[in-house]
Amino acid sequence: IRDRCRTEHMFFAAERIAAMRAMILADSLAERQQALARLLPMQKSDFIGIFKEMAGYPVTIRLLDPPLHEFLPHGEHEVAAVAALMGVSAEKLAGRAKMLAEANPMLGHRGCRLAITYPEIYAMQVQAILEAAAEVNAELGAGQAVPEIMIPLTATLSELVRMKELVARVAADVPNAPAYL
Repeated sequence: IRDRCRTEHMFFAAERIAAMRAMILADSLAERQQALARLLPMQKSDFIGIFKEMAGYPVTIRLLDPPLHEFLPHGEHEVAAVAALMGVSAEKLAGRAKMLAEANPMLGHRGCRLAITYPEIYAMQVQAILEAAAEVNAELGAGQAVPEIMIPLTATLSELVRMKELVARVAADVPNAPAYL
C-alpha cells in the first residue's frame, strides 16, 4: 500500500486560501514568510492526519505545483471583493493575477521552478512534512510515518540538485526528522 497526495489541493479552504493569497501578493520575503508561517501549522496538521491514517506505509507527498494565478480571483467583481477582504487595491490584485497568468502553464513557475524562485515555499512544506512525521513517530513508534517527498517537474539535473539541497537543509533543522526519500 502506498498513498500519494498533491499538496495544492490543501490550500482552497477559506482560511487557507487567504494565507495563500497573502503569500502570493507579498512584496517582500518577510511578508511571504509571514503568510507561510500561517500555512505551516495547517500543512503540518494535514500531514499528521495522513501519516496516522497510513501508519507504517510510505506516503509520497508532492510539493506545491500549481500555476499561482489559480489561487487568485478571476473576474472584476470577484477581484474587487477579495481585494477588499485582503485590504489591498483591486488594481494590485488584478495586476498580480495578470503577471502570474501563463499562456502555457507547463512553462513558467510550474513544479520546482516555483521553489527556485521562492525556496521558502518548499522549505515550509518540507518542514511541515518532517515535523508531522517526527510527531507521529514519537506518538505511534519509530517508522510509522514514512514520508517520501516528491519534487515536481524537474527538467534538469541542476534543478533536482538544488531542490535536494533545500530539502536536506530543512531536514537538518527539524528535530528527530525521520528518513525521507
